[in-house]
Amino acid sequence: MASLLYYPVYFFEGCIALTIGFYMLSLILPRAAFVARSLASYLSLILCAGLGVFTSIALSLLGHGQSAQWAVGRSFKYVMALTTGVRFKIEDPKNILGKTRPAVFIGNHQTELDVLMLGCMFPKYCSVTAKSSLKKTPFLGWFMSLSGSIFIDRASRTDARAAMAGAANQIQKKQQSVYMFPEGTRSYSKEPELLPFKKGAFHLAVQAQVPIVPVVVANYSHILNVKDLVFNAGEIPVKVLDPIDTTGLTTADVDELCKNTRDLMLKELVALTAKARGQPVAQVPVVDNHPSVAKTSGTDMKVAA
Repeated sequence: MASLLYYPVYFFEGCIALTIGFYMLSLILPRAAFVARSLASYLSLILCAGLGVFTSIALSLLGHGQSAQWAVGRSFKYVMALTTGVRFKIEDPKNILGKTRPAVFIGNHQTELDVLMLGCMFPKYCSVTAKSSLKKTPFLGWFMSLSGSIFIDRASRTDARAAMAGAANQIQKKQQSVYMFPEGTRSYSKEPELLPFKKGAFHLAVQAQVPIVPVVVANYSHILNVKDLVFNAGEIPVKVLDPIDTTGLTTADVDELCKNTRDLMLKELVALTAKARGQPVAQVPVVDNHPSVAKTSGTDMKVAA
């Protein structure tokens, strides 16, 4: 029986050796760095998610379960900096992340690397929403379940309504914030642009009467571009925008709130990306290649308190 425990150890040793091998090969073949950093990323994620299961249990027993995702996210931040050389630099001069609670935090969604972005900026007493299919994923799904993530079944309007209602209740009673990606999926875009926003996050904020805090991440296709097999080390700027008050707003205000927030984030995304690329901001036009009208989804509904 004890011998079975050696198999995971052998597996990780083999993956580590393979990762090192691809890093060495990248000195000759640059695209080998894509494989090396991809392997390093998944190994780092499995390691931190596995530790996160035990961390979530321990923090829950100590009465600090709401901070589990923050604690594990920070560990992932440092592990990824060591194994891949990728870092997100958070620009939050007003300490909005530390002072605004509860809130609905929203951000643009580019690639799988956004998991690391969350690890770098995630505030305490905050949880994420995720596709219900992730719940069955070993390590990551276990950790997310134990740490209070809110799983939403996009195919089921009833389950989505229950999940969003639970999120609103958690926000109000536990002073627990939520982080959501209103685009609903990854854009994989090479340029600074946003997909149409879904309205679930805005309904949630209005129903709970808490502020929306936009978080904008510069386009980082020069760091990770899955289609072109590019995965480089580097620093990616992230800017936390001022909270948007929802006090007194109703369901009737959601469409305008959604549109105005998206317009604000798109403008900041273009400016932040231009700054990161060393381009004059004033010369970069804001081009919207997608309609800003929010899509309808299983979560686009009034959330009952």
